[in-house]
Amino acid sequence: MSNDKEIIRVENLRREFIVGGEKVKALRGVSFAIHEGEFVTIMGTSGSGKSTLLNILGCLDTPTSGEYLLDGISVQTMSKNQRAITRNRKIGFVFQNYNLLPKTTAIENVELPLLYNSAVNARQRREKAIAALEAVELGSRLNHKSNQMSGGQQQRVAIARALVNDPVIILADEATGNLDTRTSFSILMLFQELHAKGRTIIFVTHNPELAEYSSRNIVLRDGKVVSDTTNPHPASAKEAFENLPKDND
Repeated sequence: MSNDKEIIRVENLRREFIVGGEKVKALRGVSFAIHEGEFVTIMGTSGSGKSTLLNILGCLDTPTSGEYLLDGISVQTMSKNQRAITRNRKIGFVFQNYNLLPKTTAIENVELPLLYNSAVNARQRREKAIAALEAVELGSRLNHKSNQMSGGQQQRVAIARALVNDPVIILADEATGNLDTRTSFSILMLFQELHAKGRTIIFVTHNPELAEYSSRNIVLRDGKVVSDTTNPHPASAKEAFENLPKDND
């Protein structure tokens, strides 16, 4: 589903931290490009640098050196405020622990990113939030609060929130990590459906099985890219879901 438009380009990214007087090299010259419409898994064990890379791709951190272009624009040249605006408008985040506001409804959670966009009024916010929730099959749960929903439903709310601003990329961080097998595959199905509609998805995970369901897999080890492979025939999460035993609920 990818096309020729580059959404992300990173060139020779390096990120160093000082921890207890020691220099830690979290990223050691990472380079790759991601095109519009790709579904990419970024994998690595703990300490591989994937969390550091995720923070840079999500405009939450900047590299020590190297270049990061998001939608053709250099992120390093932005002020902190410009990065925050870019993060809000161009990136949809989905986290392992959902990061929903407690005691608030699904609609209120999904509206949240739009509150920082002065071009969207209250009526438009509500309409966009409802449309995003309907897109993840939660049209019947609009006014349910976070504590009234299952883990899978909460993650669908989080995905709706990631979609509501029509971002250029969806950045998922271990988005199935807290879910049981059956619910994990239902969420993977949703990501595959979004990919089929042309969404660009970057899914960061330590679970190698997930690479079977994406169109490309980048593996990090010790802060470097050790493999970058395409997967012309991703496995179907829908088929896997349908083949699971029904008593897994």
